[in-house]
Amino acid sequence: MSILSLPASAERPLPTMTRGLAFLFAFCTGAIAANIYYAQPIIRLIAPDVGLSEGAASLIVSLTQIGYALAMLFLVPLSDLVENRRLIFFATSLAAASLLGAALTSHPAAFLLLSLLIGISSVAVQVLIPLAAHLAPDESRGRLVGGIMSGLLLGILLSRPLSSFVADHFGWRATFAGASALMLGILVLFATAVPRYQPAHRSTYRQLLLSLEQLFRRMPVLRERAALQATLFAVFSLFWTAVPIELSRHYDLSQSQIGLFALVGALGAVAAPLAGRLADAGRTRGATLAALALAASSFLPTMFGSGFGVIGLAFTGVALDFAVQMNLVLGQRAIYGLEAASRGRLNALYMTSIFIGGAVGSAVASEIHALGGWLAIAALGATLPLAALIWFAFLSPAARRGD
Repeated sequence: MSILSLPASAERPLPTMTRGLAFLFAFCTGAIAANIYYAQPIIRLIAPDVGLSEGAASLIVSLTQIGYALAMLFLVPLSDLVENRRLIFFATSLAAASLLGAALTSHPAAFLLLSLLIGISSVAVQVLIPLAAHLAPDESRGRLVGGIMSGLLLGILLSRPLSSFVADHFGWRATFAGASALMLGILVLFATAVPRYQPAHRSTYRQLLLSLEQLFRRMPVLRERAALQATLFAVFSLFWTAVPIELSRHYDLSQSQIGLFALVGALGAVAAPLAGRLADAGRTRGATLAALALAASSFLPTMFGSGFGVIGLAFTGVALDFAVQMNLVLGQRAIYGLEAASRGRLNALYMTSIFIGGAVGSAVASEIHALGGWLAIAALGATLPLAALIWFAFLSPAARRGD
């Protein structure tokens, strides 16, 4: 039976999210999200081995991101219709197969297709997170989702130095083979520990997709939170795309040293549980203003204090990651409280908006750095969250509501 034609069944009472289950969700989301980023620091090793030119090597990263974006729009909404564990199991099985195929193939077209499939299958994390929100009690939903998001961010930030280390010592193919084996282990965990959840929503897949536009139009909180986080994620991507160029060209750091620098961002993961607790306590507006202000001010040491050097860049990385992660969890807590039956689609719309912001930030980073150097990057990085701060404080629907 196709996953698109599962019979509807009555929604069963769900078990409460335990500490152990929350840790499992955090670990699994981080491990799966890492699949999207393993290739980024090692594409120069991969490309000649599979027959791709240096110019075409960037397609590996682009297709993975495109696959992830497509899956967010066309697969994640299914979590409001299809039994969630089965959907997660399907996507993770595809991830294990795609990663193993990438480790074995030497054909350029096949590797690019597998890169697309790795991106598509990694969207399982965006089914796991709304499922965690369903399992969590209302009074602690923000804290639990925040803890799981810490795992997600750690997976993203640790994936690049981990793939560089494995590729240096065992070859790039070992990175993908090891990731495939990890996905197989996660499949066992899903089968034994993750509870079943059959949504009560009743509609066809076509109706589900058509409802996305309606949800986005009638929920100002969703539009507001999506706009804020898309702006911050654009700045996040701008920074992390440009900073390796700056570190290499102006500070003569090696690839391994740049990989170690990326680890400083992992400190920002502590923001997620804090943000969740603040949201649970009804302090979303104040915490959002603080996150936007921190993001805007994080670039100041690199704009006016060139003597800070690498330390200044590291401070910006930690502060920016903290702000972005805090605002992400605050937004998720807000949208998950809008309409329980639509959480999968709300999450799809929210994350797709964020992805668009991140893609724009990545796309312009190299050109802006080439034209204006790091000062141009820092000026844009500070201006965008400052504009968002002014809008949210005085002009947004939340400001008009007095939230």
